[in-house]
Amino acid sequence: GYSTKSNVSTTISGATAADLRGTTSFASATASSNVIYDGAAGGTTAASGTTTLGATIGVLQGTAATAGDGSTALTGAITLIASSGTSATGLVGNAQPADGDTLTVNGKTITFRAGSAPATSGVPTGSGVSGNIVTDGNGNSTVYLGTSGTPAANVSDLLTAVDLASGVKTVSISAGAATIATSVNQTASSVGGGKVSLETSTGADLSVTGKADLLKALGLTTSVGGGNATVNVARTTSSASLGSTIADGSTLNVDGHVITFKNAPTPGTTGAPSVPSGFGASGAVVTDGNGNSTVYLQAGTVNDVLKAIDLATGVQTATVNANGTATLATATGQTNSSINASGQLKISTGVNADLSVTGTGNALNVLGLAGNTGTANAFTAARTSGIGGITGKTLTFTSFSGGTAVNVTFGDGTNGTVKTLDQLNTQLQANNLTATIDANGRLTISTTNDYASSTIGSSTAGGSIGGTLTTSLTFSTASTPVPDAVAQTARANLVNQYNNILQQIDSTAQDSSFNGVNLLNGDQLKLVFDETGKSSLSITGVTYNSKGLGLAALTGGVDFIDNSATNKVLTNLNAASSTLRSEASALGSNLTIVQVRQDFNKNLINVLQTGS
Repeated sequence: GYSTKSNVSTTISGATAADLRGTTSFASATASSNVIYDGAAGGTTAASGTTTLGATIGVLQGTAATAGDGSTALTGAITLIASSGTSATGLVGNAQPADGDTLTVNGKTITFRAGSAPATSGVPTGSGVSGNIVTDGNGNSTVYLGTSGTPAANVSDLLTAVDLASGVKTVSISAGAATIATSVNQTASSVGGGKVSLETSTGADLSVTGKADLLKALGLTTSVGGGNATVNVARTTSSASLGSTIADGSTLNVDGHVITFKNAPTPGTTGAPSVPSGFGASGAVVTDGNGNSTVYLQAGTVNDVLKAIDLATGVQTATVNANGTATLATATGQTNSSINASGQLKISTGVNADLSVTGTGNALNVLGLAGNTGTANAFTAARTSGIGGITGKTLTFTSFSGGTAVNVTFGDGTNGTVKTLDQLNTQLQANNLTATIDANGRLTISTTNDYASSTIGSSTAGGSIGGTLTTSLTFSTASTPVPDAVAQTARANLVNQYNNILQQIDSTAQDSSFNGVNLLNGDQLKLVFDETGKSSLSITGVTYNSKGLGLAALTGGVDFIDNSATNKVLTNLNAASSTLRSEASALGSNLTIVQVRQDFNKNLINVLQTGS
């Protein structure tokens, strides 16, 4: 009779009919790295959050060098080629680069080309020209030598190209034009007093490989010949920097997100390129807002590394702003990763996944994530987990419509705990309640059909909900039942029919008299079997109208509205039927006695008549 029965509901993430406990719940755990140290003497001083990833700039001052004439001191204006090999304005003949020669600087390539540098309209897309240098913005450059008759590139141009490759200088490119500047807190390589000063950046050591004769002419090596020689310049660590430095290009892969370490100034800082569209900078970290980040070694600190790890694990989130900055926030209930006083990284796993860190280069080792021997290729840690989302929670209902109160504990289904929907329904059915669950984990507890008209938790029906589950999950307010108009109309018609039948019972009982005696209306009948009245039978009548049978008129909208109300009426009808059968049996017995006596009298009369 109701399209919707009274119910309460809640959603249990991941719950199914086979396991109501839902998705396993997780809490963030903390994983500890090996101790990392700063560069103070002795190597036993713990690093801190402000310890820099970069180190003190290294400098290689070459020996005094001359131009091709052997006497003119080397300056930045000396051209790389000249009309002769003994010119006072160019390098010595065997050192002069030829078209196609290269230098390799920290993995970047400097290529020498004959002729003049192209105009801005003639450079490849993404590259830019500045004087005699065309650069791609990633540290690779082409140096245009000019011709022997009209030399172009000079020693200063070559040192600028080296500095672009080493990260000492940075470039901004617009419409084919390159604007080159010295990166913040870096020192450009230079020539003074005939000596070349080759400078590293703070973010990486310097390695230059090229033709030995060229490097010797610059006073940077004693090697000679047309083969390659290599010049290395190392930085110096200090108490302000890590004792071991992270190599440029190293990466960490944290839970599927990539952190790249780059030897460059942080985009958006003085002299550096702008932050790329779609990215945001926070300190020395530039992030895409999706957990992938670049940590810039020239300005980065241990805290920046921890920040990038937290962005990858979801412990922190980043909102990328239109101005190129990123606003970071710690996720609810999470704790940012940190470094303790002993120099251990305390990395929060977050709740999204167990922590998994792999890497390339030396980042794992430098950050103490490569195990006790420093050779492990992964660092892992598990989150803290529970067995199920609602394991151990209780759910109670007070007695509903005369049922048995419910008190269940969710668990693995043993020792009286409830795991499945069937187990829950076994408990609920004794309290006139039933439960269902949908594909989305929505658990709905409603009244059974017998009590479809009652409201859960009402003052009349009872069934108030409680237990610890109600504090961890939000249950809907108990709804009132919604009548089905068609069904209720049919039930109302049944009420009318029933009441009409009661009227027929009353009329039948009233009209059941014979010779003025009505045994169904309380009259008594005495049968006398002889002339003295000593042999007789008294029959006591009953009042078997509707009231006498315990049948009361029904009220529309109250009776027959649900199965429980209907069953009450059926109980009364069954009792009335039993009463009628019992009385019919008694009257039948009396009738048998009367019939036997009647037969006796007839036979006696017959004997007397025959004998006479």
